[in-house]
Amino acid sequence: MTIPTYPDLAGKVAVVTGGSGEIGGQTCRYFAKSGMKVVVSGRDKDSIEEVVADIRASGGEALGVPADTLSLEDLNELREAAEREFGPVDVLCAFAGFEPGPSTMDQVTEEDWRAIIDGNLTGTFLTLKAFVPAMCEHGSGSVITMSSAAGRLPGWSSYGYAAAKSAILQLTRRVAQDVGKHNVRVNALAPSAILTKKQEARIPAHVREQVVKEQFVLGRWGTPADCANAALFLASDASSWITGQTTDIAGGKIMI
Repeated sequence: MTIPTYPDLAGKVAVVTGGSGEIGGQTCRYFAKSGMKVVVSGRDKDSIEEVVADIRASGGEALGVPADTLSLEDLNELREAAEREFGPVDVLCAFAGFEPGPSTMDQVTEEDWRAIIDGNLTGTFLTLKAFVPAMCEHGSGSVITMSSAAGRLPGWSSYGYAAAKSAILQLTRRVAQDVGKHNVRVNALAPSAILTKKQEARIPAHVREQVVKEQFVLGRWGTPADCANAALFLASDASSWITGQTTDIAGGKIMI
């Protein structure tokens, strides 16, 4: 797949939480291809270092900063590290989160529920809280949150994950409504079945083929690159009059 580049992104600063994951990592690499200075964040230090090394090996600029999105102190330190190294943050991707897998209501403990809501929704809110005020003060910015098809339509994801990802969409719209006057845009990605290495190992090939036949009119699973391409567009001036919107990366499964 050819990686598109957006000249207006050259020299701009991007921070990606969840950058140690496959979608976040690919997004970091794609940003760097457009000449962005990229701050890769997450909790897996080895994966962060791998993404940073890939970017630097290709001639790009990158900085790795581990952070816990449930710690506002960590997030403020992440922003400060980005500003010290590269300058004000122009693009924020709040991609950190996790999906524990499907379960019935009777299997979900109170501890499970709170952990999933916090790990997805609260972490996203705190990330925006740490970065968006500085963007407003700077007078520009693009924020991209990570929702899911699970937040768009009922499916087989966990209860907490579906609730959190749906709430992220409303959070995205509410923040977009509030900060548009500062020339800060806020949009969401809502991927469906993205074939990461983890998914490939967990789901047998024949099951993946059946899922494609039954659910995706484009005839294939999504890839991290599909998400990264959408993030590139939303980060760039090509989407300068788009805010408060959800981009479904779902191969035709969701048409709203």
